[in-house]
Amino acid sequence: MTIADANSAWAKDRAHVLHPYTDFSTFNAEGSHVITEADGMYVTDSDGRRLLDGIAGLWCVNIGHGRREMAEAIGDQVLKMQYYNPFGHSTNEPAAELGAWLANHAPGDLNHVYYTCGGSTANDAAVRLVHYYFTMRGEHRKKKIISRNSGYHGATYVAAELTGIQATKMSFDKVGENFIHHVSAANMFAKPDHMDEAAYCDHLVREFEDRIHQLGPDNCAAFIAEPVMGAGGVLVAPKGYHRRMWEVCKRHGMLYIADEVVTAFGRLGHWFASQEVYDYTPDILVCAKGITSGYIPLGATLISDEIYEVISQPQCEGGVFSMGLTYFGHPVACRAALENIAIIDRDGILANAKKMSRYFQTALQTLSSDAHVADVRGQGLMLALDLMKDPTTKRPFAVSAKASARVFDACVKAGLIVRPVGDRIILSPPLILETAHVDRMVEVLGHALSVLEDCD
Repeated sequence: MTIADANSAWAKDRAHVLHPYTDFSTFNAEGSHVITEADGMYVTDSDGRRLLDGIAGLWCVNIGHGRREMAEAIGDQVLKMQYYNPFGHSTNEPAAELGAWLANHAPGDLNHVYYTCGGSTANDAAVRLVHYYFTMRGEHRKKKIISRNSGYHGATYVAAELTGIQATKMSFDKVGENFIHHVSAANMFAKPDHMDEAAYCDHLVREFEDRIHQLGPDNCAAFIAEPVMGAGGVLVAPKGYHRRMWEVCKRHGMLYIADEVVTAFGRLGHWFASQEVYDYTPDILVCAKGITSGYIPLGATLISDEIYEVISQPQCEGGVFSMGLTYFGHPVACRAALENIAIIDRDGILANAKKMSRYFQTALQTLSSDAHVADVRGQGLMLALDLMKDPTTKRPFAVSAKASARVFDACVKAGLIVRPVGDRIILSPPLILETAHVDRMVEVLGHALSVLEDCD
């Protein structure tokens, strides 16, 4: 890209594109960081800087950027058949093949898939399916969904209300207040000092059960949770938490929705994390992001045989399952997913993720000695550093200091992309990373944190 082309793209973007999470206090002056190329573990910006992608695009580029096999598979499918109407009794080969693969590899009897265009729409679909399921069972009051503070489930209207990050809702109208409720996040860093891990787990499970009784078990339909909270701070729950929350759901006839938009397809070293890592089998599992490694938008809501048996009954004579999207089971997206899966399998990427997880977590822990790092935590290839003015007293930086943004800027100048969220730095690299990439992340972040020395 020439300088003129880059300047043109920057100007057109600033004038016309409404970005996710735009900071309007700086956007008009600064505009967007223009990324022009991507290959493997790296992206290149319009200034010609080659940047190590420490966040895999946005939790999603698991197989790395610029895979020729993906381009060929996508191109071949476009030439063969790029689209056909998916409504009614019409399908295509890639959608059917991917559905069978998901059924064979997902935990338990999650043998049925509803395709969407991403994680938000897949979570919206999950809620609508839960409500429909209980309506078809004649349990018309059983509609309340319990989510968690600090959880992130998307930006469409219902998914945004499921989300428990309050800063994402300021000045936006709310929907679903009559059926969406929240309990505490499983946040080990914020647990009461007098509680050990087991006691804290007991506390969270007891709070959940108390909330169900407060709302009425006959009214509570489902619980939704990420195995590891992503955007909310890479929060890893205490040992046994997910299994015990699942058991509470079973006691009260509730469904368990596992939001694996981030964790599925290898980020924790497994195709899916719910059963393999946390020993529970959800009734509904939501995935997106890594299903295509970000090459084409796609999401999927997987449901159990039991749910399918209920919702697959005609609700009246001539009644149909009247829920669908134009791009449901899009053949190009599903073909991309199948090729992505083949690459992960052929290249041993799950094994690499498991191996590198240990090195990644250990190496980044060395940054915990920095004067302004309050906590370093994570699981698999997910990690967060909490930044504070005084970690000893847990005194935060002033909002105006924009501490994480300053660290982000310093990292970009040194050739690394991290993700600033509040006063937190998040890392979630592609699953193809090597030890040299991790070492570079530690080196750059170590130097970048020095910008906080004069930060208020």
